[in-house]
Amino acid sequence: MADSDTTNLTGADALVSTLADNGVDACFANPGTSEMHLVTALDRETRIKSVLCLFEGVATGAADGYARIKGEPAMTLLHLGAGYLNGGANIHNAKRAKTPMINVIGDHAVDHRKYDAPLNSDIMGMAGPNSVWIKSADSVKVTGKLAAEAWSASFGPEPGPVSLILPADSAWTEGGEKGGDAKRPPLRQTPASVIDAAVEAIGKAKSPVILINGTALGEEGLQAAARLKKAGVRIITDTFYARMRRGAGLFSPDRMQYFAEGAMEDLEGSDLMLTAGTHLPAAFFAYPGKPSLLVPEGCETLDLGGADTDSAASLKALADAMGANEAADPTPLKIPEMRTGDLDARAVGASVARHMPENAIVSDDGVSNSMPVFLSNIGAEPHDWMGLTGGAIGQGLPLALGAAVAAPDRKVIALTGDGAGMYTNQALWSMVREGVDVTTIVFVNHTYRILNIELARTGAGNPGPAAKDMLEIGGPDIDWVSLAESLGMPATAVTTGEDFDAAFEEAMKNTGPRLIAAIVPG
Repeated sequence: MADSDTTNLTGADALVSTLADNGVDACFANPGTSEMHLVTALDRETRIKSVLCLFEGVATGAADGYARIKGEPAMTLLHLGAGYLNGGANIHNAKRAKTPMINVIGDHAVDHRKYDAPLNSDIMGMAGPNSVWIKSADSVKVTGKLAAEAWSASFGPEPGPVSLILPADSAWTEGGEKGGDAKRPPLRQTPASVIDAAVEAIGKAKSPVILINGTALGEEGLQAAARLKKAGVRIITDTFYARMRRGAGLFSPDRMQYFAEGAMEDLEGSDLMLTAGTHLPAAFFAYPGKPSLLVPEGCETLDLGGADTDSAASLKALADAMGANEAADPTPLKIPEMRTGDLDARAVGASVARHMPENAIVSDDGVSNSMPVFLSNIGAEPHDWMGLTGGAIGQGLPLALGAAVAAPDRKVIALTGDGAGMYTNQALWSMVREGVDVTTIVFVNHTYRILNIELARTGAGNPGPAAKDMLEIGGPDIDWVSLAESLGMPATAVTTGEDFDAAFEEAMKNTGPRLIAAIVPG
């Protein structure tokens, strides 16, 4: 839609063109009847690429992956409250990732709501908890204005998903007005007084540690973290984060352990914990007799700012104030040998490190098999690693789809478990339709392995036949090769380290979507 074409705009036109004017260039959509005028508005707005997703959880996860890589929000198109709920798990993950995302949710016409039609629902009540901003455009005159407001609100002050509800009559009625240029709010800066207090506290501490997330995980933040490390401050990242730059030539921080007892053992002796771009660490779940807050007894804490803060700038200001001019050594390039014999996660990790090209993107939803791959790639070619921020599995495949749309010139690797992958396997179809360069690795063990581990850790008792049936996903076994091929995706299954290495090497040498089913022990 040309910028000068502002006459006879429908509300849908005003909303879509305002988002395009502010740089939105991707929409991940699963529309319904109430969104038909949005669909035709997108047809007229050629600056926005529309990607059809067969399930709303794919659309929202893809928008998350897109923004993590592009740094700009994508738009989703969801069908009323039910459509929002279908995409809700990955909106939850995006909110935990602090990802800017503009969810446009169609609704019944304003006068139709009172009749309580079958798809009528309390969209405000459903979407509100996972939205950093939510409004309904109940008049055509405000559609463009609210679109601009939504774009700005997605950036903060704490970034995250926003929800713009568009009733059908506001969409189809003429008289829409563009919302103009929106302002992007900056992240906050840590006050100098807090930096001074941190310098003083570090000077008194015997074993200080700083927990980091957000912008601190980019190259500039890691450079500052390396200076703090050299000055005697241990650097740890959150267990899961939206995106981190890592690999050869970069400083490699430690990572907060997933299990509470492991984290507490690792932190033993720490007498000062600072946080930058995050908050004090909590265990993923409560366990009998184990701590919920992962801070050693007697350890002092100091907050340098949460997710609304530029944590990279905080680390640099702290390093400058400490006079920490030298930096810890960067990670050297270290490519492991190919592992042979029966396939396991360590063999997969070795092959990924051996053949992954520089500047690749990894989407990690491999659950219990992820850590060996993560550790194997510390010294691989520089790359970006995207994690499962909110703990709701089924994120990995959509995240990879969105990342590949955002960066079509980069290799994208999706790690997923067979249980996690079945939540959003529709993403494979969208990958094929869009022709994106994603190599999907599915760890096939026919079980929810992480839940078998958690069963023992929670003290829930020995599983009987009914409990076992709820934790195993074999019988029937899922045939990932047939599933992928039915969606038009080349696929292969492998059972040995050497066969996986050959399959992954071929995938890295070619472009386009493909799937490798890695048969690993349960």
